[in-house]
Amino acid sequence: MIGAYFLGNKTIETRPLNLPEPGEGQVLLRVCACGVCGTDVHIYEGGKGSADVTPPVILGHEFSGYVEKIGPGVEGLQVGQLVTVDPNIYCGKCRPCRQGQKQMCHHMEAVGVTMDGGFADYCLAPYAQCVAVPENTDPELAAMAEPIACCLHGIDRVGIRPGENVLVVGGGTIGQIMLQLARNAGAAKVVLSEPVEKRRQLAVALGADAAIDPINENINERLQDILGCEGADVVIECVGNPRTSAQAIDAAARCGRIMLFGVPHPEAVLQTKMHPIFQKELTIMGSFVNPDTQSRAVALIASGRLKLKPLITHRFPVSQLEEAIRMQMGPDSIKVLVVTEG
Repeated sequence: MIGAYFLGNKTIETRPLNLPEPGEGQVLLRVCACGVCGTDVHIYEGGKGSADVTPPVILGHEFSGYVEKIGPGVEGLQVGQLVTVDPNIYCGKCRPCRQGQKQMCHHMEAVGVTMDGGFADYCLAPYAQCVAVPENTDPELAAMAEPIACCLHGIDRVGIRPGENVLVVGGGTIGQIMLQLARNAGAAKVVLSEPVEKRRQLAVALGADAAIDPINENINERLQDILGCEGADVVIECVGNPRTSAQAIDAAARCGRIMLFGVPHPEAVLQTKMHPIFQKELTIMGSFVNPDTQSRAVALIASGRLKLKPLITHRFPVSQLEEAIRMQMGPDSIKVLVVTEG
């Protein structure tokens, strides 16, 4: 039994893991698979996650596992049951929590961020954060629940209406999920902008109506050709880059809505012309974590309405977490999973 501990300063150390006993309200999970998230990359490079990180800590907040042991006071879960974990834990007492905006909690904790997470053979988790997964669900797909839950919050916020045209900027894991959710929301046409050819090809296979190469093509001209009108009603930026964020604003139709969903570097600065925002009466918004959407994500996974297996491109054991992180950072991957043996 091992865990991959993040020590700070781009250092990860694999250590033996003592099998912990679950305390009051806790369950011990035998981890099946844990996705490498862009947030894990940010933390590895010295940034922060949904909350501040204090090493040493086992990262990994996108995971599924089987209930191995149950602590006192746990209700509704059974040993052997497959669950996924909603990592974000809110205080329920601060002003945002009391105003129904718990994702803005001043005292947020998170499994795999402020407490040990899924890059290990076993993980302790509060049972209240566990969402049971229907039988016969692939554990690897169940590990995708957290990123899907985050995407659902973004989709809820941007409010796609049936018949609207949607542009998704960025064809990584989040972009590929977003384009499918946009289709499910009733978008008339969904277009992806992505420089990597195999990601564009995958997007079309997953249901995108077209894919644009932003390096060699003019995005706005191509949108005009594809949509038959000027700009997209909704633009979802899934990169977190100032350049792609500016492209998203530029590609929006009049009265369009732009969701800046990608996680930017904390010091990143968006520089764009202000007049088009005024003239086109644009709405620009962000989206943070996954308040109350984890169960919906699990239901979507179980329904089979999302094509998720093609998104999983690489698998690594816990002992090779650094290699997994480097692979997730590169253009050859979409979703990298850390999987346990057995």
